[in-house]
Amino acid sequence: MLRLLDSFLSPNRASLKVCGVTTSDDANELARVGVSALGVNFWPQSKRYCPPEEARQFLPALSERILRVGVFVNADLDLPCQLHAEGLIDVAQFHGDEDYCYCERYSREGLPFFKAIGVGDGSEISTALRYNATALLLDAHAPGLYGGTGRTIDWNTAASFVEEKSAPPIILAGGITVENAAESLLTSRACALDIASGAESTPGIKDFGKISALLEILRSLPE
Repeated sequence: MLRLLDSFLSPNRASLKVCGVTTSDDANELARVGVSALGVNFWPQSKRYCPPEEARQFLPALSERILRVGVFVNADLDLPCQLHAEGLIDVAQFHGDEDYCYCERYSREGLPFFKAIGVGDGSEISTALRYNATALLLDAHAPGLYGGTGRTIDWNTAASFVEEKSAPPIILAGGITVENAAESLLTSRACALDIASGAESTPGIKDFGKISALLEILRSLPE
């Protein structure tokens, strides 16, 4: 798992995380075509929700093939801990209103996590750094929606996070598509893109034509 995590967050070449995976077929195909990470959403109110009992049918077999990220929104901390202990996920992604104490309790167990930060007017780097996250995921500020909105953020704001020497790796999310993926990376200099709606045909169902195009774009960028 550490090999996959280090590779995904490496600054040497941009990686792709496809979020909102709901089916075994899509998960296996993402691993086969070389996507670095997949996200499974365990928030029941998401239109891309995957119940843990369904995720148990396909996530264990993907171990060491693709980085498995569990996405949680204001969940009882026992849930990500349990899914990690079961070997279903490699990393937790906290995409809600989780506070510093919540994240510290998780990291105290020696478990890696990404913290999603809603980027809007007045976003402060110093506040985000207090989470001591393995990586920060920058997404559009959308109170009550918690990601997956298809809205873009100011990529120059993302670049200011990347420039902060004490910042962890930065993952860029929010309205990224085949059309703007290259520009978003060149402007933000993030280590990875996190894409949901820009990589699917309908919510939760992946479009591998779009995913192939995104991988080609990432591979064509200079190191």
